Amino acid sequence: MDKVSGQSRADMHLFPPIEPFDQRMVDVGDGHIVYVEQCGNPSGKPVVVLHGGPGGGCSPSMRRYFDPAVYRVILFDQRGCGRSRPNAEVAANTTWHLIDDIERIRALLGIEAWTVFGGSWGATLALLYAQAHPARVEALVLRGVFLMTKPELDWFYGGGVGRFWPELWEKFVGLLPESERDDVIGAYHRRLFGGDRGVEGQFARAWVQWENALASVQSDGFGGEAPADYARAFARLECHYFANGGFLTADQAILNNMDKIAHIPGVIVQGRFDMICPPQAAYRLAEVWPNGQLHMVARSGHALSEPAITNQLLRTMRALSEH
Repeated sequence: MDKVSGQSRADMHLFPPIEPFDQRMVDVGDGHIVYVEQCGNPSGKPVVVLHGGPGGGCSPSMRRYFDPAVYRVILFDQRGCGRSRPNAEVAANTTWHLIDDIERIRALLGIEAWTVFGGSWGATLALLYAQAHPARVEALVLRGVFLMTKPELDWFYGGGVGRFWPELWEKFVGLLPESERDDVIGAYHRRLFGGDRGVEGQFARAWVQWENALASVQSDGFGGEAPADYARAFARLECHYFANGGFLTADQAILNNMDKIAHIPGVIVQGRFDMICPPQAAYRLAEVWPNGQLHMVARSGHALSEPAITNQLLRTMRALSEH
C-alpha cells in the first residue's frame, strides 16, 4: 500500500440511524459493570468501536459509520463513563483493565476475531489491544492517532497548542496559581480529586471545554457546556490516565512494539490540522507499520464528525467489507 494518500474526492453519507439488537450490562470485576451493545447484522462482519477520552463514552452516532447489512457492530462504554457504573470511578481503571475488558466482551459474544475501530484515545487502546492480542484482530481502523507519549501530552497541556489559541490557553490555565502552571495535568488532578464536588465540577467543565473547543478545524473557540455528570467522568478519567502516563512502561510504548502487529492490515485517517493529536504521531506510526496506510486528510481537524474525516472512514469501512 501507499504509505500516505491524500483526501479522496467522492462525498459519502452516514448510514441511517439504527437501533441495537442487544444491550446488556456486563460485570467485568473489580466492582465495575460496563454497558455493551450490538447493532447491525447479527451474522455480519464483527467490528468493535473504541471511544475516545479516556472517559468519552460511546454514542448512537458512532453506529452510523457501518453498513448495518454488512457489519455486526459492538460498542461499549469503558469503565467509569457513559452508562457504565460506577460513574467517574478511577479505582481498578487502567489501560490494562480496559484491554482485559475488550477480551472479555469478545469471548462473551463468541467472536473469534474482529476489526477494531478507534479514534484518539480509542486509537491508542486499539493499538495496545492488538499488540496484546494480535490473533484476535483482523484489521485496525484508526482516526486522530494518539500514542500516549509525553511530547503529545506536553503539546496539549504544556502550552504547545496554546501558541495557536493563546486566549483559550490563558482561560484554561488561568484557574491555577502561576506557581502550578508548569504541571497543568498535576494541578488539575489535585482539584478533580480533591473531594469538594463544587471545585471538581468547576475544573471538570474547564477541562472539557478546553478540549472540545479545539476538536474541529471550524472551531470558533467555544467549547460548549457539557452535562455535569459527563464532564466529571470525562475530566477525572482523562486526567487520571494522563497523570499516570497511560499506565505504560517504556517497554510497552506503542512504537516499540509494532513488530507484534506488522502483519495486521490497517488504515490511519488523520486530519492535517488536528490540534489535539498533531499529525506527527500518525506519520511516525505509518513509517513503522508495513501494512498500515495513512490518509492525511486536508483541511480537517480532530473530530470524528469532520466531513472529510467521515467520508474517508466510510470509504475505508466499505473497502474492508469487500474483503
